[in-house]
Amino acid sequence: MPTKSLAELEAMVGDSRVTTEAFRLEAGKVEEFARAIAADDPLFRDATVAATRGYDRVPAPLTYSQVSRFPRHTPDDIEGTGFDLGFRPAYVLHGEQGYEYERPLFVGDVLEGTTTLTNVFQREGDRAGTMTVAHFETEYRDQHDDLVLTERTSMLETEVAVGDESAAADTAAPNGGTVTADSDGPSPTGVGCERVSSIDDLAVGDSGPTVVVGDLERRHFVRYAGASGDFNPIHYDEPYATAAGNERVFGQGMLTAGITSRVVTRWFDLRDVTRFDIRFRSRVFPGDTVVATGEIDEIDPDAGTVETTLEARTAAGKTLLTGSATARLSDRD
Repeated sequence: MPTKSLAELEAMVGDSRVTTEAFRLEAGKVEEFARAIAADDPLFRDATVAATRGYDRVPAPLTYSQVSRFPRHTPDDIEGTGFDLGFRPAYVLHGEQGYEYERPLFVGDVLEGTTTLTNVFQREGDRAGTMTVAHFETEYRDQHDDLVLTERTSMLETEVAVGDESAAADTAAPNGGTVTADSDGPSPTGVGCERVSSIDDLAVGDSGPTVVVGDLERRHFVRYAGASGDFNPIHYDEPYATAAGNERVFGQGMLTAGITSRVVTRWFDLRDVTRFDIRFRSRVFPGDTVVATGEIDEIDPDAGTVETTLEARTAAGKTLLTGSATARLSDRD
């Protein structure tokens, strides 16, 4: 249970604070993050490739805003989510993560993020005991004060450690996430269609690219920590993880989310993606292979939008996360 009472937590709902400041997107960091999620697209590191594909700057991957958690991007009095909820780090799980994009993030952007605690509640879990769930919303604005991204996050503290993250699937509010020879990153493979730019090329039920990232090891979790700023020791410190009741260390949920985002950006042009949401179901462990897929769920010819469903699972068939994404294909030729 948190060290704060539910009444104390509920009193914070609606509070907002600046949690990110002077968050400058740097070319080297964008490339590092892309490699950590096994994104081999040169768009994320080569300005010439970006220009050829119609971008005036190098864009960042869909989940890059995670990098804002580094201390150099946060005010001195801000830690973690920006709210002292009294959650015990060893028992915190990431439930859901959602992104609403006004445009892609680009190298050279300087962002400020303001986070609002939008809801806190408790519910009983089948295996995790009493779960305390917190929902946050962060708006990121650029140096021109233009809104570029809205990020929605749910975090939960479980009463006891759970065998996997299936408890994180229950975070909705009541009534209402092979190593290559020349790289330290996990090896990516992907099969499937070319990027589409017209709804005329799509039909409900169509499958998107399949992205496979295999042979994950502890060092890949450490690599993602260094790229994203998620240094929770439960992902790399075996004694810490087992002392909290886990069988061993496990990968960051946002590493799996980053891998899954590659389905979307192999399928659609980055600037056409307006939404990316994930809900975490279970954890990825050393030795696992991540298989991420997508399918067309709905097409709106009048709005020019495409709705997709997403899933990441292990090669053994365990579901790691489910999600969805929206692309708008009517704005560009």
